[in-house]
Amino acid sequence: MFGLVPFVTRNSSVSESSLFDHLLDVFDEPFKSLNTQGFKVDVKDNGSAYELKADLPGFNKDNVALSYENNYLTISAKREDSHDEKDNQGNFIRRERSCGQMSRSFYISGIDEHNATAEFKDGVLRVQLPKLQEQAAPDHQIPISCAG
Repeated sequence: MFGLVPFVTRNSSVSESSLFDHLLDVFDEPFKSLNTQGFKVDVKDNGSAYELKADLPGFNKDNVALSYENNYLTISAKREDSHDEKDNQGNFIRRERSCGQMSRSFYISGIDEHNATAEFKDGVLRVQLPKLQEQAAPDHQIPISCAG
């Protein structure tokens, strides 16, 4: 034998770890709606431009920012939630507040930032990033000198 020791089992529906987990869940509940995992983004190259689609459910246009600096496109979003529950006299029974901010950055070089456009509708941000047109260098003649 491996030195097994008999033990007494407790009620499996209530364990010390589940009570502790439940306590932690109470503290985490206000933050679950903030989606701290980040947000989903698709970037597509269609040849003449990059198309970016970011899913930002629960956000509104005023709380979303888009910037392009040093070849990095950054999407930032913030949200503040407040839930008040009052009794008939207007006294608070419960009042909770939560806030959060998240951002994603992408290295995208060679875009025409002055002609970039963005639209936010139904929790989806769509960005069009036209590529810079490469201009061909004009032909250049190199003079040949006569040796000798």
